[in-house]
Amino acid sequence: MSVVLDRLYHLHWVTPEAARSAQPYLGFYRQFLRAHGFKSLVNLRGRNADYGWWRSEKRAADALGIRHFDVRLSSRNIPSRSGLAALFDAFEAIETPVLFKCSGGQDRTGLASALYILTREGLGALARAEGQFAAWPYLHRPKKYQLWLKHFPAYAVGEAGVRPLSQWVREHYDPKDFARWLEAKGLAKSYFAFQAEVS
Repeated sequence: MSVVLDRLYHLHWVTPEAARSAQPYLGFYRQFLRAHGFKSLVNLRGRNADYGWWRSEKRAADALGIRHFDVRLSSRNIPSRSGLAALFDAFEAIETPVLFKCSGGQDRTGLASALYILTREGLGALARAEGQFAAWPYLHRPKKYQLWLKHFPAYAVGEAGVRPLSQWVREHYDPKDFARWLEAKGLAKSYFAFQAEVS
């Protein structure tokens, strides 16, 4: 059952202690999580208490004693500083093994996984981080307004310099600077809009 669920929910290990997946819409959520002994789950779709998928996810995590973090990211919109800061807050609070998940497990999970690799392994791991946007096995086939995603890790590494990535995000990251960087590379239409700041 575990192998079937892993394939069904597009599970891939990013590092020995971190994995990425799609939303387990079709059930067996507890079995899927229990099989890998996850201690934390980072939901990249944000808190959605009005939706059944979020309530089912939270119940499954609570029943298994898994720490549940809600981080709101978009695959089409350039992330806000507060949105990225929430992701780094989760990085610092999680217990491993951890699961990162969004809806399809292809785009937002790629960004979170790439930034996790850079946080855990250092900025020299850029090539490994960028590998999280591969068409195979991650099925990352970006649409027009998702092209910015795979460029963000290189931008972040270049801008962070010697600073820890988390510090750069919280103190210096500006979505409009990233937009200008994209424009200079001929990628002005690689995103739809800017993500709203979250409190």
